[in-house]
Amino acid sequence: MQAAQITTFAVNGKPVQERTALAVTWEKDEPQHLESGVINLYPELTYQEIEGFGGAVTDSVGYLYAGMTQENRRRLLQEYFGPDGMHYRFVRMHIDSCDYSLDEYQAVADPLADPEFATFTLKRDQQYMLPMLRDILAISAEPVSVLLSPWSPPKQWKTPPERPSNDAVVYGGSVAGVKPVDYEQPSRCNGGRLKPEHYGDWARYLVRYIQAYLAEGVPVTMLTLQNESIAATMWDSCVWSAQQQKAFLRDHLYPAFQAAGLLGKVGLYIWDHNKERVYEFSREVLDETTEKMVEGIAFHWYSGDHFEAVGMTHDCFPQLKLMSSECCALHPPGQGGRFCAPAVGVLSAAEVELEDAQAYAHDIIGGLNHGMNRWIDWNLCVDAAGGPRHVPYGFSAPVGDDEHGGYRETMTLAVIGHFSRFIRPGARRIGLSRGDDRVELTAAQNPDGSIAVVALNRGHKDAGYAIRMQGKVVRFVIPAGTISTILL
Repeated sequence: MQAAQITTFAVNGKPVQERTALAVTWEKDEPQHLESGVINLYPELTYQEIEGFGGAVTDSVGYLYAGMTQENRRRLLQEYFGPDGMHYRFVRMHIDSCDYSLDEYQAVADPLADPEFATFTLKRDQQYMLPMLRDILAISAEPVSVLLSPWSPPKQWKTPPERPSNDAVVYGGSVAGVKPVDYEQPSRCNGGRLKPEHYGDWARYLVRYIQAYLAEGVPVTMLTLQNESIAATMWDSCVWSAQQQKAFLRDHLYPAFQAAGLLGKVGLYIWDHNKERVYEFSREVLDETTEKMVEGIAFHWYSGDHFEAVGMTHDCFPQLKLMSSECCALHPPGQGGRFCAPAVGVLSAAEVELEDAQAYAHDIIGGLNHGMNRWIDWNLCVDAAGGPRHVPYGFSAPVGDDEHGGYRETMTLAVIGHFSRFIRPGARRIGLSRGDDRVELTAAQNPDGSIAVVALNRGHKDAGYAIRMQGKVVRFVIPAGTISTILL
């Protein structure tokens, strides 16, 4: 057995990576009663399959990509999708506009005037998103699978926004500079609900969108029923109760998929919102009938850990795939504060980006250790303000566009790579035990037999350990404030 340690340090705010060989000894040659600082690995005990990692190509990402030089476009896609890069294989894209679109738009401008969708067009998608996706498909080292997610049905089919603002704490509520909500008129933004009489129309619309993407050569394999199912955000959004989503799935969307021949080709995913309610929402939507209609359950990270909720969902529905479908730091790149708040001067930009990167690692480890199969980041890149968006403010991403045809990589990108570069599609999470909580750990065995152990040390002291596995020992140290992958 050979062993190597790949560690990422933050030096002057920039990621620096070191790779070192580690000594492998027989346990019988170690001091007697090797007990303290031990990590036990059990590759014979396997859990869920880890299918891969990915990120989102939004209208905004495609716009930024189009403004890069040709060489930087190639470098960016090689970093994410190339054979020596992050090995991304999942791409999330939105149906009609989302907050990370340059403006609001619908593939059918007025479906009341055009109930047969004769005016359906992918003109906006073809402007920025689809050209970038075609470049991804041409360069990717892994087979690419595309997830489509709707943020809102056409506004003509919706009820006006409801006055009680839900999720205001998470999403910012009333924010300076945002126009007041019109509670009398339907809108793509600020929530509202799809009218039940248009459930069938919306199912036809989603099928039409998927078929149009497939006709463009896009490998669509997944659809979530609604992005953030209970969020009435200031941007494109639509609120669904569990019972409403269940009725839509059972009585309209699944039959429409069946009639269109999409079953077995495009998997359906419910929830697609924060982890804290994933268990009970799934329990309400899924029964003996509807459980067979879906491929999996998607969730986001914005309300905190709630890894136990993910684990309970896995235990309740072990045959369904669990997918983290979105995450990002809720502030502009390199700025402190949260939920669109400006920098408060407490942390430097480098410290903010290190915290973001460690939060990503913490969330991926927690998700994997509780049954997650797939992980998809939010935007592949954003501009210096965390946009562009058709609504105010912006959030962070692993890559920042420098507005001069180039881009800047952050610590977050390097940290994600500790998982996506070394835990390959088809890997299985394996059993482990440890003697303390100085570092956060997950371990997986790849199809080629190699084992990747990812260790995050968010503390202020170095942490030394001895891995024990099948009679052999590997000693290593995780420096304070770093992440390492031990590759066996």
